[in-house]
Amino acid sequence: MIYRRFLKRILDVALASAGICLLWPVMLITAILVRVKLGSPVLFKQARPGLNGKRFVMYKFRTMRYLCDASGKPLPDEERLTRFGRILRSTSLDELPELFNVLKGDMSIVGPRPLLMKYLPLYTPRQMRRHEVRPGITGWAQVNGRNAVSWEDRLEMDVWYVDNMSFILDVKIILLTFLKVLRREGISQQGRATVDEFKGGHET
Repeated sequence: MIYRRFLKRILDVALASAGICLLWPVMLITAILVRVKLGSPVLFKQARPGLNGKRFVMYKFRTMRYLCDASGKPLPDEERLTRFGRILRSTSLDELPELFNVLKGDMSIVGPRPLLMKYLPLYTPRQMRRHEVRPGITGWAQVNGRNAVSWEDRLEMDVWYVDNMSFILDVKIILLTFLKVLRREGISQQGRATVDEFKGGHET
């Protein structure tokens, strides 16, 4: 309980600050490459639900082009995601700006991934419990399949994390995350550029 209320936030600030100090050259180079290859803006900003479902703006490096059909609807991810964008995603470099979200208190280093605002009404009461903690840059679901597992399994792992959160578990998830990034595992669902849209949970 002490870790959940106090120590986790101290760890978040310490790790995010250290990460920004150590990785700023990587972030600068990535930003320049995004500007050259994808144009402006460099950052992708989107509203996501945070602690208790409260809205915040999440920052990532852009990985897709802005391409629309004749009606103005964005083209499928497969057509907008470039080879450069795939590299950013497979190496998780696109996630680095989220360190600033951690410093702001919107996110944690470890926690359930912040999904889309439009998914909030679709969760079951149990799945909604994933918002009892701050969303994370990485999480239990990310080191146990990431986007390669079903939505139901991912959300269940998020709830499991909420119930079992601890310093030891967070350290384990951080270490496993480095291994996943090196192996580039679970980036997308098989046969897709990203991941299927969530259609809604169901009670079991």
